[in-house]
Amino acid sequence: MNSKNTPTIGSASFEELKQSNEHDAEYWSARDLQPLLGYSQWRRFEDAIKRAITSCEQSGNNPEHHFAGAGKMIGVGKGGERNVDDYQLSRFACYLIAQNGDAPAQIFKVANTCH
Repeated sequence: MNSKNTPTIGSASFEELKQSNEHDAEYWSARDLQPLLGYSQWRRFEDAIKRAITSCEQSGNNPEHHFAGAGKMIGVGKGGERNVDDYQLSRFACYLIAQNGDAPAQIFKVANTCH
């Protein structure tokens, strides 16, 4: 898929949201990916993540290898921060979320980018 077809949110594309851990393994933050897939509420996006985890298990893969639980600090009013739930997602996990989600048609573009 060329860069013209890569979905974006603001100026960030799926590939630009990619991060690397201390072992140089790529991952995507679920909180960062959420708006790209068209979800405005975390609880709805987390439902899609749970469906994707089930799909991962049913395909014979270990979800722990693709959906690592994590926390993330976010800003709150008056300069404060709080820790929120997040996931470090593999490329395969992103694909499964896009396939098992209920967000707008843009997810199909992301799914094609993921896989």
